[in-house]
Amino acid sequence: MNITERFINYTKFDTQSAEGSDTVPSTAKQLIFAKYLKEELVAEGLKDVEMDEMGYIYATLPSNIKKEVPTIGFISHYDTALDASGANIKARIIKNYDGGDIELSPGIISSPKKFPELLEHKGEDIIVTDGTTLLGADDKAGIAEIVQAMCYLRDHDEIKHGDIRVAFNPDEEIGMGAHHFDVERFGCQWAYTMDGGDIGNLEYENFNAAAAKVTIKGVSVHTGYAKGKMINASRLACEFNGYIPDTDIPETTEGYEGFYHLTNMETRCEQALLSYIIRDHDRKKFEERKDFIESIAKRMNEKYGEGTVVVELRDQYYNMKEKIDPNMYVIDIVLKAMQETGVTPKVEPIRGGTDGAQLSFKGLPCPNIFAGGVNFHGPYEFVSIQVMEKAMQVITKICEITGTFND
Repeated sequence: MNITERFINYTKFDTQSAEGSDTVPSTAKQLIFAKYLKEELVAEGLKDVEMDEMGYIYATLPSNIKKEVPTIGFISHYDTALDASGANIKARIIKNYDGGDIELSPGIISSPKKFPELLEHKGEDIIVTDGTTLLGADDKAGIAEIVQAMCYLRDHDEIKHGDIRVAFNPDEEIGMGAHHFDVERFGCQWAYTMDGGDIGNLEYENFNAAAAKVTIKGVSVHTGYAKGKMINASRLACEFNGYIPDTDIPETTEGYEGFYHLTNMETRCEQALLSYIIRDHDRKKFEERKDFIESIAKRMNEKYGEGTVVVELRDQYYNMKEKIDPNMYVIDIVLKAMQETGVTPKVEPIRGGTDGAQLSFKGLPCPNIFAGGVNFHGPYEFVSIQVMEKAMQVITKICEITGTFND
């Protein structure tokens, strides 16, 4: 099976995760794919293949050398995002893409005028959707690349390598992918998530992240008799959000600039609920942003009465750079692997997070390498077959380079 067939086969499984679920994984349908993937790894000859009750899969490609070298790992998640449907995906290959508009379905056009990233893949074979679902390259492309690389190494014994561990997990898209990942069981000195974007992406800096839940308690009184009595929580919700600077929201920031993002608002006169995510690469600024949210609540409580506004803050993950900086050799290996496979590195901070961030803080340095998906989380998502093949080559080269340790 080639990498294209493998990937398209994976997309046939609906593995969308779900926020608010109290199960692990968050959706039972993820386990259907996990069981399939486990059996595929067994069939492909990997060893120590196991899946726990939560759907975390671990397996080994055994060393083919006698000397001791570091055991390294590759990780991808199999759930897909909540932003668009992951059911009944109809993947289609556009061979030798000509750089023009692509009719995904009647009336649904993917155009380089809106998505200029398409032009970077002119002349390549790209896989697209029918415009009604996402594609799932985030992160089934990563899974296909890892499995294909293991098969390539299995069939090319002349490439010397140590023990290679692979792992696939659920629920990354809801920020829970690394929570139940068994780092000790994985048994690696370091690892790489194959969960980045377009070719060359290499990421080891990500946002520090927190979630804020704001509850505003109002007082509902008949409008004809409301003077001096009513506290309209809906209006106070607008006031609260009005304190957020327009310069500090996703729509106006880029690069290393942090932000506050209002993700949801439910309001009525007697109560309002606001949900925010807070992001910043700089740990000090991150803490200041959390303090700022609490200061808004304090200001409004002084104005409307203590307990009117209640803020609950929860840290989600931290910037993996803190853990990668002391272990920069894991980055040097990737840079060398990219150079030797003809890939130009694009080292960029992630304006988001990956499982690798949480895993790094659990003692497993874990930067993020490109998997090839573009415009993910939506119906205009696509991936280049040639980019997936390059990602596979980078994986095999990393394994080969690590196999030369202690020479």
